[in-house]
Amino acid sequence: MTPNSASSLRFLWSLLVQRPGLLTLATISGASWMLPTALMPLVVGQAIDTGIRGADGGALLRWVLVVLALGVTLMVAAGVLTWAAHTLWLHGTAGAQRIALGHVVGLGGTLTRKVRAGEVVTVGASDVFRVGGLFEVIGRATGSLVSFAVAAIMVLWISPVMGVVVLIGVPLATVGIGPLLNPLRRRNEAQREQLAQVSAQASDIVSGLRILRGVGGESRFHVRFVDASRRVRDAGIAAGRLEALLAGAEILLPGLVTVLVTWLGARLALDGTISVGELVAFYGVSAFLVIPVRTATEAAYAFSAGHVAAGRIRALLRLEPELPSPKHPKSLPPGPLDLFDEATGLRIPAGELTVIDAGEQAEALAERLADEAIAGSVPLREVDRDEARHRIVLAHNQDLLFAGPARAELDLESDVDVDSALHAADAHDVMSALPADGLLDERARSLSGGQRQRLLLARALCTDADVLILDEPTSAVDAHTEARIAERVSEFRRGRTTVVLSQSPLWTAVADQVRRTGVGA
Repeated sequence: MTPNSASSLRFLWSLLVQRPGLLTLATISGASWMLPTALMPLVVGQAIDTGIRGADGGALLRWVLVVLALGVTLMVAAGVLTWAAHTLWLHGTAGAQRIALGHVVGLGGTLTRKVRAGEVVTVGASDVFRVGGLFEVIGRATGSLVSFAVAAIMVLWISPVMGVVVLIGVPLATVGIGPLLNPLRRRNEAQREQLAQVSAQASDIVSGLRILRGVGGESRFHVRFVDASRRVRDAGIAAGRLEALLAGAEILLPGLVTVLVTWLGARLALDGTISVGELVAFYGVSAFLVIPVRTATEAAYAFSAGHVAAGRIRALLRLEPELPSPKHPKSLPPGPLDLFDEATGLRIPAGELTVIDAGEQAEALAERLADEAIAGSVPLREVDRDEARHRIVLAHNQDLLFAGPARAELDLESDVDVDSALHAADAHDVMSALPADGLLDERARSLSGGQRQRLLLARALCTDADVLILDEPTSAVDAHTEARIAERVSEFRRGRTTVVLSQSPLWTAVADQVRRTGVGA
């Protein structure tokens, strides 16, 4: 077993043992559901022999009552199993989704630099459901094993020869399906990889649709997407062929065992070795054994798919933030913070608006100031990440606006009034341009670049951060709008540390301090 395989199994097991009572209920109800079906042919066989022997009506009635009791048990167990199996499916799906989503949120900006968008989409839209599918089949698989063991003991007790045929034939039929499972797992993995790629490509196309239309690139990307979709289809067909072979094998191989048992049982009945009722019982048991084999095949397929999915989720969970929280974090001093960037020697005074002309190094400098600088004599690497993110906020033009009510997007439950932030960002007209319900579409694609930029600035101002770092916050607006925004932000953030990375003279005109890369305080 490879380390990745063992890691996937540990992940599945850790999810499963979170609900021990539910797992126990599923296994017990699975056995109670399958066992009456296995015993029914044996009871019917006894009833037939009792009738043939001409026994009194009371004896025959007792067997009829046993059949009725088995039927009632089967009915109740089936209902309990259905509830337990679906609840386990929900637990597996929701649990895997909750863990993956929680980790994705914790990764923050690290996620987009290390994982394709399509990979995250596929984990949430496909893999978590495969984990749930594996959990859902556990009760039936357990019941199949228990019922097979009981049926084997009973047929050995009635006729050792017939019992040996059943005990050897059915496992061989199951083993005969085994060689198809590894190729199926590999093809599932290949299809999963192709699906992640096409999801990533679809995300890129949708996010850049306006640009594609502007440069006439829609047709080229359409061809590329069709080609990627064709590869997903081909991978799905390849996996489907093996699934079809599995479906055929799970009928053919046990069917051959049933034919053999029926032929042998008929010969033994003619010789007087077994009774007519025992022949019926053997035939019924051999026909029933198709169900455990089919369930075992279903469980094997669910395990294959769930194992692949768990491996993908574990790969996502192995990603760590570039700057994890220290084991013994230090606290930042209260109030406005000064910043010092060791790489360039830049010193940002506390409580002032500092404009930095960093040229092509602006983005790298902004990230260092937010993650690696010394803030108030405390290195940010030694500060708890949640505290650092709350106190020091970096706003990029690449930040996203989510679909939904625009005001809810901006209202971060801080002390900042949303209308005041909109005024400072000169974004009241953007809110007026929205539909009557004030809803933003996905990533606010219906807005222009300048409108999105002003809403992003308003949201950044609503954080009320002690240190706010703005990377080219007005690059997509005209000069008049930029001048208004610079003046208003300067007034809005007065007394708090604000860093603006920009080459615009309109920002330097309102700055308390102006710095350039490589120049110290």
